[in-house]
Amino acid sequence: MTSIMGSGPDLALIHGWGLGSWVWQAVLDRLSRNCRVHLIDLPGYARSPADGDARKTFPDFSATAQTLLDALPERTTLCGWSLGGLLAMRAAVLAPERVSGLVLVGSTPCFMQRADWQAAQTPALLGTFSASAQAQPEQTLQRFAALLSQGDARAREITRTLLAGLRKAPVPDGEALRCGLEWLREVDLRPLLPTLATRCLLIHGENDSLNPLAAAVGASRQLPNAQLDIFDGAGHVPFLANPERFARLLDDFCHAPVTA
Repeated sequence: MTSIMGSGPDLALIHGWGLGSWVWQAVLDRLSRNCRVHLIDLPGYARSPADGDARKTFPDFSATAQTLLDALPERTTLCGWSLGGLLAMRAAVLAPERVSGLVLVGSTPCFMQRADWQAAQTPALLGTFSASAQAQPEQTLQRFAALLSQGDARAREITRTLLAGLRKAPVPDGEALRCGLEWLREVDLRPLLPTLATRCLLIHGENDSLNPLAAAVGASRQLPNAQLDIFDGAGHVPFLANPERFARLLDDFCHAPVTA
């Protein structure tokens, strides 16, 4: 499900695991002044009857990325947060000619630790969330909200904002939650980074406890056309830690001249 607001260069906002498109609320007004914002809800989050079963509508990770592309105009900037950033990267690999730029927010190419990739999460964390999300989704998402702001200088305020949003939003479909955790466990896009020539802006919190800053630094060095902007004192949600700075960065990125 996608809603559109504003006018200007096309910009798609793709949320992460557990929290729907409402998570972008703090920056929507600012971004829609100069951009045509496509606010995307992944299947199972808006709970529209049209969403159907997440597993049937989007049979795998790459198909999900392709469906996102198909729903957007040509030359859209894809801004993905966390899991949404993984989907944005995959989409840009599938059809680079359709993507004007990539903005990766608190996102890295591989969420789970591997033998050669330690700046990531352990299988134990994902296992804990997988079990609890099926048994107690509401309580699990509340605990997740607190984890998102961990390490942020404005942690209490950000946690309150996220919890308030969770109370107002429909609980995501259980299959959508399970599917998203499976992607976080299995997807590893690191081998594709050198082929991803799309211009890219990485925005990362200095104290991100879910996707460590070291992983973003490493990814930025592998991407041929990337810049990294670090939000000092921020955790996993830099767009809530400093909404004005975040919106300004995206505005400048979307309006920057694109060289051939």
